[in-house]
Order: sequence, then C-alpha cells, then structure tokens
Amino acid sequence: MELSLFGLTTLTLTWWKAIGLFGALCFASRWVVQAFHRQRTGSSQMPTLFWVLSIFGASITTLYFVFGKNDSVGILQNALPLTVACYNLWKDLRRPPAVAPG
Repeated sequence: MELSLFGLTTLTLTWWKAIGLFGALCFASRWVVQAFHRQRTGSSQMPTLFWVLSIFGASITTLYFVFGKNDSVGILQNALPLTVACYNLWKDLRRPPAVAPG
C-alpha cells in the first residue's frame, strides 16, 4: 500500500513495516505508563507493566529487523534491551509483595 505524506513523498506500507511500527509504539508506550504511574503514586519505581511492554515491543521490533528488514544494527538495538527487560521483569516478579502499613 502506498500513502502520500502531505503530498511531499510517497510511503510504502508493507505488512512487516506495519508490524515494526506497532512494536515501536508498544515500546514507546512504556514511558506513558511510567509517567502515569509516577503521577498516580509519586514513586519513580518502574511498574511491572513497564517491563512487559518493553519485552513485547522489543520482541516485535526485533522480529521486524530480523525478518522484515534484515538489519543487524536494528537487531542489536532491540535484542540487547530485550534481555535487560527480561532480567528486570524476572527480578520484579520474584520480589516479595509489599506489606501494607498498619
């Protein structure tokens, strides 16, 4: 599918590009989750959803760079943060639940 961008250029949208854009939006949305969490709780701690979105978005964009674009820079750029996000989610899920004051 070809789309015109303000009449200046034509963009070609393939299935792989749509998948890559979806992954990038998922990865970027984690900062919206963090900002909402910070506003609601006043804490700068990363919520679990932040790590889930990191893993989901990085996984999808890594697949895009492996199969859709075949770009080693993009693969490394997304695969390395993916491993860190997996580690942080693992540590987050292993943390004992907080005890309510009282």
